[in-house]
Amino acid sequence: MSEPVIDIRDVVKLYGRGENQVAALRGVSFQIQPGEMVAIMGASGSGKSTLMNIVGCLDKPNAGQYFLRGEDVGRLGRDQLAEIRNQRIGFVFQSFNLLARTSALENVELPLVYSAGKGAGIGIEKRARESLELVGLADRVHHVPSQLSGGQQQRVAVARALVNNPALLLADEPTGNLDTRTSVEVMQVFQDLNRKGMTIALITHETDIAEYASRVIVLRDGLIVEDHPITHRRVAEEELRRLPAASAVRLPGMGTGEEGHA
Repeated sequence: MSEPVIDIRDVVKLYGRGENQVAALRGVSFQIQPGEMVAIMGASGSGKSTLMNIVGCLDKPNAGQYFLRGEDVGRLGRDQLAEIRNQRIGFVFQSFNLLARTSALENVELPLVYSAGKGAGIGIEKRARESLELVGLADRVHHVPSQLSGGQQQRVAVARALVNNPALLLADEPTGNLDTRTSVEVMQVFQDLNRKGMTIALITHETDIAEYASRVIVLRDGLIVEDHPITHRRVAEEELRRLPAASAVRLPGMGTGEEGHA
């Protein structure tokens, strides 16, 4: 078997001190293999957000180990962790986090601009265009966020996360701000990327969204209570055929109503 992309071993995360100390994670262990699409679920307070922060190298555990592609993350310093977040993990958030007055192309270029000093300066625009093409937005490169629908904005965010060719795509409630059809369209993008070999960890509290993954991990009170493959995985293309077509919506700054589609 190939080396896991994610290898979490007996991870513990504590908050507070003394009588007020709370264990957000209480000895969590799991692996995510290359090419898997794993949904991590749990109610509020289950520990899934804490786990996401650790997987995303935004926080460190109090005990246990986290290996990213065989590298012990706990041994890395601040600058090395920042480099991992920029180069090896692609982040997608619920709120898109796009720069409002900046085109889709320029938003996607940002991670490359930050790393340009390390030799990534050549071909920045080409790589950003290729990333937007991967998510079906080749014809929207010069549109600013206000000229894009919510689904299109999220796809720009996915393209930005992909532009450095990360080992892992980490998506935190990526459909949380979207309607049903647009959510399915975004999940179609994730499934298409997964079919091409992208490893994806999807944080969600929605069972129907988790069913687009190939495996689900469920957290409760800081412990893994379920970890199993999804035997009847939802297929986004099939779901879209059953849903009514999106109506044309004219958004501010748009030239035509067609651009309101996700």
